[in-house]
Amino acid sequence: MTESVDVVLIGGGIMSATLGTLLHELQPDWRIVAFERLNDVGQESSNPWNNAGTGHAALCELNYMPDNGGDGPLDPAKAVSINEQFQQSRQFWSSLVDRGVLDAPSTFINSTPHMTFVRGKKDVAYLKRRYEALKDQPLFAGIEYSEDSRVINQWAPLLMQKRRKGEPFAATRVPSGTDVDFGALTEQLFDHLAGSGVQVRTNHEVKGLKQQKDGTWEVSYRNTIGHAPNRLNARFVFVGAGGWALKLLQASGIPEIKGYGVFPIGGQFLKTTNPAIVAQHKAKVYSQASVGAPPMSVPHLDARVVDGESSLLFGPFATFSPKFLKQGSILDIVSQVRPHNLWPMLRVAFANPDLITYLVSELLKNHRKKVDNLRVFMPTAQDEDWTLIQAGQRAQVMKKDPKKGGILQFGTEVVAAKDGSIAGLLGASPGASTAVPIMLGLLKRCFPEQYPAWEPQLRELIPTLGEELNDDAGAASASMASTASTLDLTA
Repeated sequence: MTESVDVVLIGGGIMSATLGTLLHELQPDWRIVAFERLNDVGQESSNPWNNAGTGHAALCELNYMPDNGGDGPLDPAKAVSINEQFQQSRQFWSSLVDRGVLDAPSTFINSTPHMTFVRGKKDVAYLKRRYEALKDQPLFAGIEYSEDSRVINQWAPLLMQKRRKGEPFAATRVPSGTDVDFGALTEQLFDHLAGSGVQVRTNHEVKGLKQQKDGTWEVSYRNTIGHAPNRLNARFVFVGAGGWALKLLQASGIPEIKGYGVFPIGGQFLKTTNPAIVAQHKAKVYSQASVGAPPMSVPHLDARVVDGESSLLFGPFATFSPKFLKQGSILDIVSQVRPHNLWPMLRVAFANPDLITYLVSELLKNHRKKVDNLRVFMPTAQDEDWTLIQAGQRAQVMKKDPKKGGILQFGTEVVAAKDGSIAGLLGASPGASTAVPIMLGLLKRCFPEQYPAWEPQLRELIPTLGEELNDDAGAASASMASTASTLDLTA
């Protein structure tokens, strides 16, 4: 007899861990099974060395508030929206710490100021306009701006040492930023689920999805260490398998996935654990992206805390692999092609020559050239202090567009069947940082009958659910202070 469950989670990353935790809190009687093809959870995009650990709150990331090319005021709406979403994640994690679901906060989140540093008159003028647009927004309270080398030296000494005199530069700083170890967070959430009756099946790969006449899904899977194929039936399926989400959603046959494709972009970081260097930089510092570079390739010099060890990362440097996952297949990029997505993908290729040029230039850089890029941030950087590490694969969404034929979309997107019985997540940044609001939106979309009854319990986990914190300075301040206290975040 075929095994039957309520929910199947495909992929052992932060998205599945978050959705599984929410559903288990809301419906502890539901039977949930999670499949991960690797031997442990949190090994792909959620792994701490496969991302920069920035709690994306738009405090320092300029791509959420791009330069409009004029002298007028900038629109803070996107930056405020991203920050609102991150506050929901913080509230959720705070509630889970209170409930004992998560370990000591320092095991997965640490206070790390977020900074933006720019050079040249044009970018200095833009950053000042950005500061003016954000300084009175409640969620950006405390943001500081300076063009004074002495002040910036106090914030981040490595930026100023041996800096060329006469060069225009400016920086903003928000003390309340964070560094997040999404790998540790993922592991802790899955450990709790496994200890609460949820089956977390590592070394299990889902091979097929087929909807049955009764609306349930037959999930075909195999044990990757040699056991025979098997299958089960599920009332709901979530595909949180990173780049492979596209392949599985295509296999499901749902019409909503038509027209979608993904373009894989890999990355590398320069890393140092030299104590003398690490001790001088206690911030995440972002700058402007190179011309033609995707938003995920904005250069940044980041303080990291992973497994209690402090280090610095600089990058990312783009790499290319046809794989959709770090441990994917070299056939991924061609196996995605369908008649319905070929034209949109070709249109994206034709419309983005700068991206291709950027990727080629990145691939030609040797170690010294990459440290040269770091020296733009940190003039005193020495080649021998830094080593290259391979980061994760990012699958950027390509989709149909009625006007352009196809567009390259930066961000994350939930693709769900009309009946709400299956949904998957495509895309990258801000991704993990906004996992909670993304999964809340999925619950509302896929479980419209149950959601109203769930709302009171969801508000216990996320007290400001349904509210716009930025509309109320008092509420914003109280929420951030509360989560900072619970998560031991001291600015």
